[in-house]
Amino acid sequence: MKPLTAALVAGGVLVSTAGAFSLRPAWFKNDDKVAAASTVAPAAANTSAAAAATVPAVPVPMLAPSVPNYRAIVKQAGPAVVGVTVEGMHKATAEESGLPPGAENDPFFQFFRGLPGFQGRGGRGGLPSVPFKGQGSGFIISSDGLILTNAHVVREAKNVTVKLSDRREFSAKVLGSDTTTDIAVLRIDAKDLPTVRLGDPQALEVGDPVLAIGSPFGFEQTATQGIVSAKGRSLPGDAVVPFIQTDAAVNPGNSGGPLFDGNGSVVGINAQIYSQSGGYMGLSFAIPINVALKVKDQIVAHGKAQHARLGVTVQELNQALSESFGLPRPGGALVSNVAPSSAAAAAGLKSGDVIASVNGQAIDHSGELSSIIGMSAPGEHVKLKVWRDRSWHELEAKLGSAEEPGKQIADKDGAAEPGSLGLALRQLTPQERRQVHVDQGMVVEDVGGPAARAGIEPGDVLLAINGKPVQSIDTVKSVLQSKPKSVALLVQRDGDKIFVPVNLG
Repeated sequence: MKPLTAALVAGGVLVSTAGAFSLRPAWFKNDDKVAAASTVAPAAANTSAAAAATVPAVPVPMLAPSVPNYRAIVKQAGPAVVGVTVEGMHKATAEESGLPPGAENDPFFQFFRGLPGFQGRGGRGGLPSVPFKGQGSGFIISSDGLILTNAHVVREAKNVTVKLSDRREFSAKVLGSDTTTDIAVLRIDAKDLPTVRLGDPQALEVGDPVLAIGSPFGFEQTATQGIVSAKGRSLPGDAVVPFIQTDAAVNPGNSGGPLFDGNGSVVGINAQIYSQSGGYMGLSFAIPINVALKVKDQIVAHGKAQHARLGVTVQELNQALSESFGLPRPGGALVSNVAPSSAAAAAGLKSGDVIASVNGQAIDHSGELSSIIGMSAPGEHVKLKVWRDRSWHELEAKLGSAEEPGKQIADKDGAAEPGSLGLALRQLTPQERRQVHVDQGMVVEDVGGPAARAGIEPGDVLLAINGKPVQSIDTVKSVLQSKPKSVALLVQRDGDKIFVPVNLG
């Protein structure tokens, strides 16, 4: 008897009797041996026969087992999985500064800030900027050094290093990152690199086996396996991405690493976990690879990704709401608010409308609408099927842009070239204007090159350049057009204003 056959017989899975129903999967090739090995005592056979006479036998469909060859997947794809380490500066939290949580807002702290031990970088008040190091994962998608990872892995990073499975290390350039989808694209100067095979996440089904490879807690080339536990998950703050939920063990350091299907093809990028402890608790979420590739194409072509915006706030429909709107069952996205001057307003959408489909694609949950619209291109026309006043209506909308609010680059790439400044700026929101008590200015989102060396930090408010009040990015660009050797920036930080000279070289 084959060991597997014996185990199944012992467990009561296979029973062969006179007149009794027999389950015999197709993957047992030697029927005679199975039948001979499956005989039971006569008394048991009579009992089974009696039961079969009174209870109709219902055939149970048996699926041939499909156990992935995880060893082969790791051997083939593992060399294309990389470790990503980052270094940079960020504003310290109270905990990092050795202060109790919330101390930066305490009147005692505010009174003594500016004294030794309470100074930020540059001798001004507030918490200091401190160096940080981080680690994540990534994977090579082209042999000339193109790598995908998560945007949050490289956020605030000034230096990015990629370590291959053969222990070679390369300095990486961040071609661009998209916080909306949490995708970043890196490039290293190397040739003839191993690459992963890309798959189709649409073909995945709940219950399919998956494999994750990454560097959890810094342990390189770690493989963990599980199954797809749900598809199309919409998470708070990440409504654009229809996440793949799995139970593959993913921990800090796995971020940006690939999720493979049973055939060894990448179907997702591991991005988030649900945790109350900071570690794995059974729920992991991956960005579908088709979403990542769409973002990658835009970043490679334009240095950034663009996402469309409809301009509505939607909520989920429950049974009570469905009945009140006259719908037969819960489904669709209920519009609770329409933004003025938005694509939705121009198309005639109203509060109380239920969007049931976009371009013929049905909307079952409200998060699906955000995903479809978010992955569309600004300017694209979409047809909406809407339930209003207990009847169906067809509307067409020209989608707007959902770029990050006002973030603009002050110069081409922030490199230390003559005339470059190295600032990424955005307009202050009305709430931020009230908080910092200014009427104009732009907040520093990111900084590099000459501005970073001069002491400018993310979060600073740029009020003026060479005496000209900064109303918009055009003010900064107009000053830089003459390629001055230095500029004087008036910035505000923690309530203080100071001029910072920046040498442009």
